Amino acid sequence: MIDETIEEIREMQTHSSSVVAVKATESLSGLLDRDYATVDEFERDLEHNTGALRRANPSHASLHNAMREVARSVVGRADSVESAKKITRSTIERVVEDIETGKRKAARNLADTFEDGETFLTHDYSSTVLEGIELAASEGIHTTAYVTEARPRYLGRKTVRTLSEIDRVDPHLMVDGASGMFLPECDRVVIGMDCIVDETLYNRVGTFPLIATAHHLDVPVTVVGSSTKIIVDGFAFENEFRSASEVMLEPTEGISIENPAYDATPVELIEEVVTDDGVHEF
Repeated sequence: MIDETIEEIREMQTHSSSVVAVKATESLSGLLDRDYATVDEFERDLEHNTGALRRANPSHASLHNAMREVARSVVGRADSVESAKKITRSTIERVVEDIETGKRKAARNLADTFEDGETFLTHDYSSTVLEGIELAASEGIHTTAYVTEARPRYLGRKTVRTLSEIDRVDPHLMVDGASGMFLPECDRVVIGMDCIVDETLYNRVGTFPLIATAHHLDVPVTVVGSSTKIIVDGFAFENEFRSASEVMLEPTEGISIENPAYDATPVELIEEVVTDDGVHEF
């Protein structure tokens, strides 16, 4: 179960960082079915697997925090294998609930910021943003959504399909390079986040040019996510460079394919961050 989850995270089969953190945490329950002779043996295995899950995507702050919290809450707290497993089970349940609660509250707070008839632009795939849009729509709010494709993995296509199933949302899909054409028609940009570290927003590649263009055009930017994604210390963001085959399938000679997964945006270009703790203006 853990090995399969590690592979899924590496292959980015799950795009939402919150969902990744939940899946990784839940996969640790596989340790509860294993036999251990001593508490030390169990704790070593727990630390090994939380570390392996964390390294599967070192750019995900929520994954990093979840794995650290599980290890911190279990290691050195039990005097028997049975007790260690009991603590681990309750910790997994608590960490998962904290992640999902934070995500729900952030979505709720986002929903409250939408106005009827609003037009917004979004990039990438954020389950929290989508939940907030759906909540607002369920309460009678009509919106128009412009969605970038989010190449090269085309995550925006997944976003726009989800939006097309929500009543009162009018979704439009466009190529990434067309954002500058449609931004003047938008009231704001609404996007999720991988994390905010040292006054820098890290998110899906393409976020920085989008936000920089929006800033130039005086279109406000709202960033959404759990407060656990705002990191004060203990986490160093590591970008991921994806396979060249995602960009170009044909064999190439004399060409270097650059395919970073994320980019960096100064938070000074952002108007507000919506989390489970509320709306924070910059």
